[in-house]
Amino acid sequence: MEKHKIFAMSFSSVYPLYIAKAEKKGRTKPEVDEIIRWLFGYSQKELDEHIEAETDFENFILGSPAPNPLRSLVKGVICGVRVEDIEDPIMREIRYLDKMIDELAKGKAMEKILRK
Repeated sequence: MEKHKIFAMSFSSVYPLYIAKAEKKGRTKPEVDEIIRWLFGYSQKELDEHIEAETDFENFILGSPAPNPLRSLVKGVICGVRVEDIEDPIMREIRYLDKMIDELAKGKAMEKILRK
């Protein structure tokens, strides 16, 4: 099975795109960080260290200290694919994040994005 090219991309190369998407719609970097911390269980310090180290997506996800058990509540379509139907576990985690950033950019309340 061929790995997705995104797995080898550094998380830090995509991270500014998440921030830019959020800020373009009046949201903030701290909100993006909160989503990432909620989803993967990283502290802000750990998140910053991964960005600095240019950790690839695969290791960023596999090294996640406490994946949020509520992440399976993230549903819907991203890039034309239903998030809940993605079989590859790493790609599903990436798409959870993409979907949550989309929700942020669309103005959804943080409480709803974080499934509270």
